[in-house]
Amino acid sequence: MHVTDDGPQSDDALDVVAIGSAIVDVLSHADDGDLERLGLVKGSMALVDLSRAATVYGGMGPATEMSGGSAANTAVGVAALGGRAGYIGKLADDELGDVFLHDIRAVGVVMGRNERVRADHDAERATGRCLVLVTGEGERTMATHLGVASTLGPDDLDEDLVARARVVYLEGYLWDLGPAKDALRRAIEVAHASDALVALSVSDPFCVQRHRAEFLELLRDDVDVLFANEEEAVLLFAAAGFDQAVAATEETGVLGALTRGPLGSVVVTASGPLQVPAEPVPQVVDTTGAGDLYAAGFLHGLTSGRDPEACARLGGICAAEVISHMGARPQADLRTLAAQLAER
Repeated sequence: MHVTDDGPQSDDALDVVAIGSAIVDVLSHADDGDLERLGLVKGSMALVDLSRAATVYGGMGPATEMSGGSAANTAVGVAALGGRAGYIGKLADDELGDVFLHDIRAVGVVMGRNERVRADHDAERATGRCLVLVTGEGERTMATHLGVASTLGPDDLDEDLVARARVVYLEGYLWDLGPAKDALRRAIEVAHASDALVALSVSDPFCVQRHRAEFLELLRDDVDVLFANEEEAVLLFAAAGFDQAVAATEETGVLGALTRGPLGSVVVTASGPLQVPAEPVPQVVDTTGAGDLYAAGFLHGLTSGRDPEACARLGGICAAEVISHMGARPQADLRTLAAQLAER
């Protein structure tokens, strides 16, 4: 099922189906001293056990809780733009699982078949949570306890939902988990069988370092759209700098969406790279979800038949909205913002 501007081929088609770790974000302001005291590397995402998560939580200030997870944020963004989105992730039958499920369904995202796991007072079978410490310049540092999300495997994959997608969006974080990696590889097979595009977010510089060879293999054989920020792209291609990373992306033949924060983004197309400026933001409050919402805007543009430059501009608008406030979910009406872009 090719992506065109003719719309879905059937009434039950979905623009994007995202697969990722279903977690609840716990966000709090912090400073560099707090990060040093807690032993966290600024700007990174670290997987932690329950004990470590409790230590980090105990060192945080007043916090805000909301459903999150990288791929889930992207699915919510697509739905907020008026697209049809689905999501696959694993939840526990507990309070945080209830919160997550309610939030994602309330914005119109179709949740994949999910036989929720009983928590049974076992922390490893509880819904995952991500502790997000946001420093003054809006940089976020994350400590994530995946809980039951870490057990996502091929048996949890709703293949019927994947087969309905025009684009299947994969969260690179899941490559840290053996069973989840198997689920993603199966999702790629299903996507190819239904003629859908496969999009990959490499998620995090440390994730790239751990799985660089496999990610490059995916770009050669399985992925149609790549999402990465400047640091991730340089690491992925072992490049001397960003320009070299852009050239390496072009050699793969994929459609690359490479973000550069306040410098905007570069879209790597078959016709060459396009530089797209960032949308102005009066104040950067929290960069949590910036890449996720950029991907949402880009994919919504792609499935709506927009050209790559317009996709990147829409992604930039969505990213600018989400970094203007705390949390990784949009607060403004993204459809209105998208309509304003169309009028420019």
